[in-house]
Amino acid sequence: MSIEQTIETMARQARQASRGLVRLSVAAKNRVLERMAVSLRERGEYIRAENQKDLAAGRDKGLSAAMLDRLELSPRVMQAMIDGLLEVAALADPVGEISRLVRRPSGILVGRMRVPLGVICMIYESRPNVTVDAAALCLKAGNSVILRGGSEAIHSNLALAAVLRETLVAEGIDAAAIQVVPVVDREAINALLRLEEHIDLVIPRGGEGLIRFVAENSRIPVLKHYKGVCHVFVDRDADPAMAKNIVMNAKVQRPGVCNALETLLVHREAAPVILPLVGGALTAAGVEIRGCPATRAILPDCVAAGEDDWGREFLDLILAVRVVDDLDAAMEHIARYGSLHTESIVTSNYGNAQRFLREVDASSVMVNASTRFSDGGQFGLGAEIGISTTKLHAYGPMGLEELTTRKFIVYGEGQIRE
Repeated sequence: MSIEQTIETMARQARQASRGLVRLSVAAKNRVLERMAVSLRERGEYIRAENQKDLAAGRDKGLSAAMLDRLELSPRVMQAMIDGLLEVAALADPVGEISRLVRRPSGILVGRMRVPLGVICMIYESRPNVTVDAAALCLKAGNSVILRGGSEAIHSNLALAAVLRETLVAEGIDAAAIQVVPVVDREAINALLRLEEHIDLVIPRGGEGLIRFVAENSRIPVLKHYKGVCHVFVDRDADPAMAKNIVMNAKVQRPGVCNALETLLVHREAAPVILPLVGGALTAAGVEIRGCPATRAILPDCVAAGEDDWGREFLDLILAVRVVDDLDAAMEHIARYGSLHTESIVTSNYGNAQRFLREVDASSVMVNASTRFSDGGQFGLGAEIGISTTKLHAYGPMGLEELTTRKFIVYGEGQIRE
């Protein structure tokens, strides 16, 4: 078969499998997730052998040490995948939940029931552990999933999917509920993105280039975030020690992730105290500061910021710093340069905190907390399939509930419309 025919066959099979998933009880879904965890442990040697093929090919291609690290299914990563399956099994199942049941004047009862989306397509790069995480969340939410990982992880992804699919079959569940695209040709992505009749939602995870390509070429709704340009605004009456701790954690703990701090905004009246305190700690931690003229007047050793530094996702130990006149100026800067990901204010002023929460447009808005908390696990979702900065139908970290939708249900006793 051609690539297009292969992909369409997979999508048709996924749609058929999704109908069977709707009939599974909570206990059945949890049982299969728990058995998958056991299977990953038992088949670890096979999975690692396949992963070694990808690592060897990656070294031959000259992949960076960081890329190879993301690619490796180390004992720690294997254990994290096993733990993740058990965590998803332990989560409350949103499917079938009925809400807002109201009796109308006609006598009918109208409510809403939470139901699976149907067929999810995940397009992602590098990390093969995403294969297991995505499969687990989609299965628990009652969705079939088609997984298209990066070419650099093809052996790992196929091996992981084979183990998960064997477990599905052992439990009497259609193996087409979890499928990995077996070809690395980029045409496979194009073919997937044309199948709006069979696929309900596309979730891309990876670099901005991949996500923009998917969004621009898909006929199917896409949940995405292009980049994480996260800001912290230190208000006039912020506690200096708190501000320092939050900024350091947000920038330094893991600078290469999407919820890391990229731009620090400081109230002009607080800058003489805050900037030397925070700047010294950042410099000691190896952070390059790129500052506006007012920042450089206080921190003369920092680099002059250019216009393209505002709104830039550095994903590195680099921080843009700007002194602003007040809260309104900070929010204006965020509105212009933010990416709708995560924004935080450090303040002891309740009114300013409430204004920031109400008026700043981002999927996560925080008061006196590090942007690094913008994460499904930290928010109590148990696990996440990604972060969305779109607003239909999910906004922010996506857990089980965001992999479902709601349909109207009606209970009647023979009523007819007059």
